[in-house]
Parts: sequence; C-alpha cells; structure tokens
Amino acid sequence: MPDKRLRDDLQATLDARRDLGPEYETALIDSFVERLDVTIAARVRAELDHAGPVRAKRRHPSAPMVPIVLGSLGIGVPLTAIAASAGSEGLLVAWLAIVVINVAAAVAIMRRS
Repeated sequence: MPDKRLRDDLQATLDARRDLGPEYETALIDSFVERLDVTIAARVRAELDHAGPVRAKRRHPSAPMVPIVLGSLGIGVPLTAIAASAGSEGLLVAWLAIVVINVAAAVAIMRRS
C-alpha cells in the first residue's frame, strides 16, 4: 500500500503544476523525485537495520578435508602394494601412518573453524 505522505506529496506536486503552469514542470518533478529518493533510501536503511548484518557464506566444514582424503587414498593404494610385500606388519604400519595423518589434519582443520 502506498505511503500516505508520498501520495500527498505527489498530489501537492500535481496541484502546484496546475497552478504554476508547464514552465515549472521540470523543477516540480525534480523536487518530487528527490523526496521519493529520500523516502526509498529511508525504507531500504530501515529494512537493512531490521534484517541485521549480512553473513558471509561459509564453506562446508568438511570441504578442506576432501583433498587430504583423496590424497591419502591415492597414496594408500600404491603404498599398500609396496607394504604388502613386507608382510602384514608393513601393511599395518603403512595404513596406521595414513590414519594418523588424516586424524591430525582433521583436528587441525576443526581447530581453525
């Protein structure tokens, strides 16, 4: 619903144009547009104040872990083949090291967040 004050301003501008004639039309229009701009700016400012601060879009918390996990799997496959030739102890040590590195990376990322 239109603002009553703005509607009254427009009516006063139209009445003034009728009384003063077309030679004042540009000045009257400019004056009305200026008041309209002030009203719109006040409404926008009030809406922004009501909405509160804009929050920056945050990345998903697990996003930094994706390269680490993929890298671990990429290294884990050939490392498994090499460690398997040393027996089950070698395989256990290799995958234990990969798990420790992933856990340490996850803890570091969670502390930063």
